[in-house]
Amino acid sequence: MDKVYNKIRILDAYPKINEDFYSRTFSGGVITLVSSIFIFVLFFSELRLYLHTVTNTKLVVDTSRGGKLHINFDVTFPAVPCTLLSLDAMDISGEQHLDIRHDIFKKRIDSHGNVIEVRKDGIGAPKIEKPLQRHGGRLEHNETYCGSCYGAEMSDDQCCNSCEEVRDAYQKRGWGMTNLELIDQCKREGFIQKVQDEMGEGCNIHGSLEVNKVAGNFHFVPGKSFHQSSFHLLDLLALQTESHNISHKINKLTFGDSIPRLVNPLDGVQWVQETPNGAYQYFLKVVPTIYTDIRGRTIQSNQFSVTEHYKGAEADRFRSIPGVFFFYDINPIKVTVTEEHEPFLHFLTNICAVVGGVFTVAGIVDSFVYHGQKALRKRKMGKFS
Repeated sequence: MDKVYNKIRILDAYPKINEDFYSRTFSGGVITLVSSIFIFVLFFSELRLYLHTVTNTKLVVDTSRGGKLHINFDVTFPAVPCTLLSLDAMDISGEQHLDIRHDIFKKRIDSHGNVIEVRKDGIGAPKIEKPLQRHGGRLEHNETYCGSCYGAEMSDDQCCNSCEEVRDAYQKRGWGMTNLELIDQCKREGFIQKVQDEMGEGCNIHGSLEVNKVAGNFHFVPGKSFHQSSFHLLDLLALQTESHNISHKINKLTFGDSIPRLVNPLDGVQWVQETPNGAYQYFLKVVPTIYTDIRGRTIQSNQFSVTEHYKGAEADRFRSIPGVFFFYDINPIKVTVTEEHEPFLHFLTNICAVVGGVFTVAGIVDSFVYHGQKALRKRKMGKFS
């Protein structure tokens, strides 16, 4: 066993020197103190980097098929009344959603931005005594109400019992409602009076909509949209003035759930219209994104880039619909963002490198200083002798 110990002792790379042979110097103490402080600073720098979250980003081809795109928005129009403001969405697959009301909330605001009323957009009409029947007479006791569609009926037994149903019937025919004063349902529901009462007000509209994950657009327009053949038209209800102020502020716009520490490029963007009418257009490139935080929680969402363009009425030969339009396209590249810490072994390796490296350099410096001082003392002694 002693032979084994002796062989292992021969391998000792750190031979010990008797303390009687140590020569401690003032310069060596200073260098040791400075190097120790340096090691202390570098240690905490490495510790901070180790505790700091590192974000790794990778690009891959998006191989997902189909699916839906969830759009969250909060937009303020200081010069468009809530009654006239409508939201439409359509995509290249041909799917269209006109005057969307589900999960949409509107806030009436005054000229100073103060909230007047908050209401959820919806369809419905109040019960009115003795409304006008389809045959021309007034509703009598124990008689079922069936309102006229004013020539837009698709069948003989179709009834339009509210202003909204009349408008929908006109849309299906591709007609525009030009004079609401002649439509009994709209007159009874006070729709005309409601628009007149809200003139000079603005509207904050917020909510969400779900669309197909294909290229498309959604837009806010001061009127009700309808389609005729392949054209997208706007029924201004003959209630607005000839000019429409589409000044707006985008408080929030996201495609999916919010991603931590990600600021969307349109959040807080404001635009003020200087010329009447016109269409303001945003062109968005939506990038699918998978975000995984340090705890392993995954968020499947989207980022987007944007360019914008204003098309004024004076430069538009075809008289585009006034409004704010968001045209989006889906990028085929998916971004994966992963948060992670530096591996502990890397941290340990860096600490060993710091300690060993600093002490090695300090030893070299101390050796130069010591031999320099020793040579200087010899020269001095030679002069005296």
